[in-house]
Amino acid sequence: MKRKELFEGLTKEQIEKAKNCKTNEELLELAKEEGVELTDEQLEAVSGGACNTTTVNLGPCPNCGSSNFIYGETGDFSITKYDCECMDCQHRWIVKEYK
Repeated sequence: MKRKELFEGLTKEQIEKAKNCKTNEELLELAKEEGVELTDEQLEAVSGGACNTTTVNLGPCPNCGSSNFIYGETGDFSITKYDCECMDCQHRWIVKEYK
């Protein structure tokens, strides 16, 4: 999910507050405080998937060094790919984990 899609339906003030969140947990808490109901797709983008836990260190954004990013997991039986997008500079990158 692109950052633009994640912020759809939010006011400019809410978007600014969201941009200041350092973690996905802070972003989820902000949504709760603001009374914003996130779609399933938005929740998945923020949380990385409801059942998605990873032991892979995705590291910071290679472009700006931020740890404020969203990711999605894809792959097959031999490789898992994490498609990442930085929430600060919008840089996109892929982290691969070979099984």
